[in-house]
This record gives sequence, C-alpha cells and structure tokens, in this order.
Amino acid sequence: MKLDAEQVLCRFQLSNFIRHGMQPLYEWIVETAHREGLRGATVLKGFYGLRPSGSVLEEHTWSVSQELPVMVEVVDEAVRIEQLLGRVEPSFREGVITLERAHVLIYRAGAEPTETVLSGRNILGTTASSLATGVRTMKVPENGVLLRIFIGENDREPGRGRPLFEAIVRRAREAHLAGATVLRGPMGFGRHSRMHAAKLLELSTDLPIVIEIVDAEEKVEAFLPVVDELVTEGLVTLEAVRIVRYVSPEPR
Repeated sequence: MKLDAEQVLCRFQLSNFIRHGMQPLYEWIVETAHREGLRGATVLKGFYGLRPSGSVLEEHTWSVSQELPVMVEVVDEAVRIEQLLGRVEPSFREGVITLERAHVLIYRAGAEPTETVLSGRNILGTTASSLATGVRTMKVPENGVLLRIFIGENDREPGRGRPLFEAIVRRAREAHLAGATVLRGPMGFGRHSRMHAAKLLELSTDLPIVIEIVDAEEKVEAFLPVVDELVTEGLVTLEAVRIVRYVSPEPR
C-alpha cells in the first residue's frame, strides 16, 4: 500500500559540538522528537562545510574529537512539527532551521489504507501554498532557496583535480553564501545505475555526495553559473524553504 501526502520537512543544521546539558544537541533533538511521537528523525553527518561565520569545518582522519556539521531531518504534520519546535527552539542558539513542503510517499504492508490517499498533487508548490508557511516559530522566518547538488565522491574540479565538493564549498565561501554542508551517503547510484556502497575493507569508494546550500533566492540564483561551470555530471535541485536563522553573539 502506498500513501501519498503533503507534510512538513524540518531540518536542523548545527555543529556536533553544540550541547544540551551533558549530551550533543542533535541527539537531544532526536530523543525529543521520539518522545513527542513524531514519525521519525534522521541524523546526517557532514565531513566538510562552513560555519555561519565563514570558517571551514573539515574532517581529519586521525582526529579523535573534531567539530563537524550535522543535520537532523524530521518529517511530519505541520501541527506536530510546530510542537517539536516549541520544545527545541529555546535550546537552539546557533545554527539554521529550515521548514519546507514535503511530498511524502509512505509504503506500508496491507491492503487497506489507514490514511487518506491523495493524488494529482503539485509537488513543485510555492512557499505561499506550503503547509510549512503556517508553522509558528519564535523568530520571524525568511523565504529562501535550498540548493542541493548530488555528485560522486571521486568527482574532481575540471582543470584542477581537487575534490569537486571542496571546490564547490570554497566557491560558495567566495560568493559569501550563508553556509554549505557536504553529506556522504552510505549507499546510492547515479545516472549510469552503478551501485555504490561503503564496504568495511575498502579504503576508497565512490560514494554519493550531497552538497546543501541555503540562502536568499537572489544569492542562490547568482551562484548557479558557478555550479554550471563545476558540475559536469550529477543532479541539482532547488527547493523553496523558510529559513529561521540563529547567530551566536560570541566570536568563535
């Protein structure tokens, strides 16, 4: 059985060093979502990216403790996301929260649907028509664009040979974009349908890479020619989002 519905996707983008009491804040957010009865929460760990201040976060192989970008993704009904934000926002002092329309396909065993099945939905809806627009937050959200770039870990910058994900993040920094996060997927395939998965004994695998950049529409639009220049094979998506921006008053 397949259920088709529009819900709200809430993303918490923060550093793994930010804490809530004795535990990492991202862990507390997931535990809070679980206690509140939300459908689910997923943590994605970045290995390369930018802080809101513009400094670079980079994973180092032999480092025992290192600061890295982390993303928590939660999808549920607008009212339940609003309840979660009511719990999380008072403790969320640095990072970015985005709210966006989510076209969700839920697959479950059984012949009879337990929820309304929707069809003919316009996935590329505007921000104004999105359920995320009605979610109340402590700060006034801004309208923005989420740029997602899907490439392979072994892809290189044309003409220079450095990792393509690094080149894109560096160019995003030069363009003064609000931030960039690089995520490595454990498994996936690209346009040639070659399956890539992390193997324990492999030192290097061409795993799927996702680069996420969130900023105002005009700034993302101005950055697209750079993407056209750097990406020769891959997938790029643009999504309308509401941005709730938090900036620490203390210098890092």
